[in-house]
Amino acid sequence: MAAEVEEAVPAGGAEEVKPYKIHVSSKYLDLTKQKLEVTRLPHEVSEPKSQDWWEPKSRVEPLIDFWLEQYSWRTQEDSLNAELPQFRTEFSIPSSEATVRIHFIHARSSHPNAIPLLLIPPFPFSNLSFGHLIKLFTDPEDAANNQPFHLVIPSLPGLGFSDALPNNTPVISSTAELLNSLMSRLSYPHYVVTNASSGAASPAEIDFRVVNYLATHYMSSCLGAHFISPPLSQPKLQEAPIEWAKWSLASLLHAPILGYRSEDFSALQRNGYVRPSKKAPTPAQFGLNRLGLQEPNTLAYALCDSPTGLLVFVMKSLRLLSPKKKEEFTPTELINFTQLAWLPGPEASMRFWAHCVLHPEPLEKKTPTKPKVGITVFLGDEPSTDANAEAEASTGAEAETDAAALAQDEAKDCYTCPSWANAKYTVLHTHRASGKSGLLAWERPELIVAGIRGVATSLMKSDSRLLQANESTVAPLERVVVHSDTGEEQPPTTPTRPAPTLLAPQSAEERGHPSREISDETAVDSSENVAGKTSSPGPKAPSPARLAPPTDERIHPRRQASDDTAVEQSPNE
Repeated sequence: MAAEVEEAVPAGGAEEVKPYKIHVSSKYLDLTKQKLEVTRLPHEVSEPKSQDWWEPKSRVEPLIDFWLEQYSWRTQEDSLNAELPQFRTEFSIPSSEATVRIHFIHARSSHPNAIPLLLIPPFPFSNLSFGHLIKLFTDPEDAANNQPFHLVIPSLPGLGFSDALPNNTPVISSTAELLNSLMSRLSYPHYVVTNASSGAASPAEIDFRVVNYLATHYMSSCLGAHFISPPLSQPKLQEAPIEWAKWSLASLLHAPILGYRSEDFSALQRNGYVRPSKKAPTPAQFGLNRLGLQEPNTLAYALCDSPTGLLVFVMKSLRLLSPKKKEEFTPTELINFTQLAWLPGPEASMRFWAHCVLHPEPLEKKTPTKPKVGITVFLGDEPSTDANAEAEASTGAEAETDAAALAQDEAKDCYTCPSWANAKYTVLHTHRASGKSGLLAWERPELIVAGIRGVATSLMKSDSRLLQANESTVAPLERVVVHSDTGEEQPPTTPTRPAPTLLAPQSAEERGHPSREISDETAVDSSENVAGKTSSPGPKAPSPARLAPPTDERIHPRRQASDDTAVEQSPNE
């Protein structure tokens, strides 16, 4: 059962929405630099290359150097603050006596026919990685023929700059409740929702589960949903006898009839489908779920302490999601992905993931009418890996033929026939796309837009409620409450630039769950004073016994801090 969520009543009133501007304390940035300087990488034999596992050292080491010597978080921070309209609002969860603040991007379209859209970023990405999608949704080239949207992109609880849910809280139902309440608070009583990546390939199917819960449990407000590669199973006789009969006949004859197409059968065969009499592979056996997070804290301790470890985790996750991505992410983009997890800490997202695996919640709800959805699936008919190897060679990347083949197998798609959804949903729009889902938000974002537009167009033919949001007498941003640095409330206004505030990472009191404070022995002296705190002294010089590794070259340190990159020590030490 979902944890009860109600709107909190902070100083600015029950519907307070605060502008949000990122500014990470310098002590965290200095600590990151210090940890990168003493990174120790595993020893790898150069030849022959392993046929069983990935050997990333040749790519990781240059990225560490780039992070230390060229990358500037302040530059990225300024860019995010200037380009993205960020906000945060608070909700209370009475069952735990805790509050949860949700960070979100809210971009309203200038077109009068725009409708509200809730876009769920792929887990475990932060919403700040999807600013490049805003114009595609809010300002299409031909708004008369291409439906525009008022876009809301939240950061799921525990990711980026959203607070984590309290322990023992059911994560999917509570997240859906928070997001539905968020749309209501923004004066969007009716909206549509879409995934931004494959639901089947998502860790613990989180992307699909959140959108599906909204579509099935909040049908009065969430009027339509767009699923991408949903992990649906074939119809069952006991649950949907008519749809079962259609599927049975079509699959028996292997014929394009009763809503099925020849592409469905070839895609099923290509993606390893077997008949129910045999043991079929499940989505949990593919992609990121192969990493396994049955107990998240063990790995969380390692990743929270090692920016390099988290970087490699990010790189491996991207490889699993799209091993054949033709256009590699730049070093800055890779470090950005890592920083957005490293600075707040990755532990909350890992616990979200593990809780979803260990405590699955029922997603369906019996209602007189079926939820209205659109479905985009991928046929998996991509070219061979030779093209990808040539692309990597052309960019100077080291060829990893065996590892690439392994990654391709790990990223295997789980194909769903769109007509299977008829057993539980009213399907308004379907699209069978070529290739694989991959990193859709970067590789083919137009498919996300096309899918949700197909849903919205069908909905508005018979339901005018989506357009009522534009007739509201109070625009959502007119209720934003701005606070000065002294905490005094200012008159409500429509902000043009969010007021600055220190935002990273939150204290234990702010986040509502235990968080490790940096001790005097490990804190890095910051050039800035954190509000309400006194700057910690510089770290004591570590003794040789603590940092100097054994002489065996297999466990040698990657580098010693140079004069140019070393963290300045206190003159008294």
